[in-house]
Amino acid sequence: MSSLGGNLAHFSKGALNGDRSNLIPFSSRLRGGRALAQDVWSIYNAANLPADCINLGQGYMNFSPPKWVTDAADEALRSLLPNHYSHPKGRIRLRNAIKNFYEKSFNRVLDVETEILVTSGANQGQYSVFTAFLEQGDEVIMFEPFFDQYLPSVTFNGGTPVYVPLHPQTDAVTPNNSNWTIDFDELRRAITPKAKMIIINTPHNPVGKVFTREELEKIAALAEEFNLLVMADEVYDCLVFDGKEHVRFATLPGMWDRTVTVLSAGKAFAATGWRVGWLIGPPSIIFPTLAACTRIVFCSNSPLQEAAAAGLEQAAERGFFENQLKEYQERRNILLSAFDKLGMKYSHPEGSYFVLLDISRVNFPEDYPFPEPVQGRGRDFKACWFIALEIGVSSIPVSEFYCEEHCTIGENFARFAFCKDVETLRQAGERLQRLAEYLV
Repeated sequence: MSSLGGNLAHFSKGALNGDRSNLIPFSSRLRGGRALAQDVWSIYNAANLPADCINLGQGYMNFSPPKWVTDAADEALRSLLPNHYSHPKGRIRLRNAIKNFYEKSFNRVLDVETEILVTSGANQGQYSVFTAFLEQGDEVIMFEPFFDQYLPSVTFNGGTPVYVPLHPQTDAVTPNNSNWTIDFDELRRAITPKAKMIIINTPHNPVGKVFTREELEKIAALAEEFNLLVMADEVYDCLVFDGKEHVRFATLPGMWDRTVTVLSAGKAFAATGWRVGWLIGPPSIIFPTLAACTRIVFCSNSPLQEAAAAGLEQAAERGFFENQLKEYQERRNILLSAFDKLGMKYSHPEGSYFVLLDISRVNFPEDYPFPEPVQGRGRDFKACWFIALEIGVSSIPVSEFYCEEHCTIGENFARFAFCKDVETLRQAGERLQRLAEYLV
């Protein structure tokens, strides 16, 4: 009997026996990319933690977008046209706002018709690129630790992830994110004839690393040599600290023609639930991605596109991004100060709103009552659960952002998010001082 026939017989037999819980087999693609596994977000969900636990795990804000941006959303909702379909490319007001805002940093004139595409969040934009360009078995190079959505988005579209870890050098008294380095010989060995794409996330989630110009130039040389499509995930471009330089990958010599840059209104304006993002790239990338995007969502949220446009239009005159950066630096410093008081090492974040804390010294009882989803996972899973329940501050275990082969690299770290208001971070810092009781 054929495999299909066997499946039909199995499900028919189940139906005859009265079990109708699995009549229709789901697609095999869900077995890859960890799509069916209980993910880290559901394990460390607020519903599973004490009600008074301070959530520094998930990267969403506990404060509102700027009022002038939400006022623009209200105005759009009260208008006629923004309550209906937008063009699949995005509303023209937003595309013009993107053009005017980003032309300087891209060092080129942008065409709103062929080089800009509005998407339903950065994630959906990335997914559409994978849909547009990946053939079955095409390989996608991903630096570890990686943003967890990359993996299923690649595998759902027939791609094969190839993992290249960033190597943490944590021997320094005060490690910083520049200590997470790329072994370029290892990267070269990872590129096979099946390689189609490489993903570069700078500033990086979860490390907080801002890739240097030298690093990006070396990656660019490999992309040119092996004809790779480059996805430059730069959604944290407005959060670069301490005078570090954010280099747009697409501005490097020869890279515009092979690079799609991914950006986000949610990160820019503290509006992660709006699901508005955009892609910037050459027509050769944007056109096929538009074709895929149109069939996936058709168009993105119309009134919130208008609000995002207002945000970009007014940001410069209001000094918004400069002020926001100062506010995030204050938030970052409150959390780092708490770790300094504990004498714990961390990777000093150069960008984004995450910090990796070295939790290798946290000593928890071996017989602690960990829940089943945490059992059998890396040591960081247990440490994060222990800290959440005993200290009252949640974080995310970093081994989740690695493949199984490399996950031990992440087991010494927990990711804490500082995209929270100052008072929340101060309270979290005070609670974290109790960790001193459990340090060895």
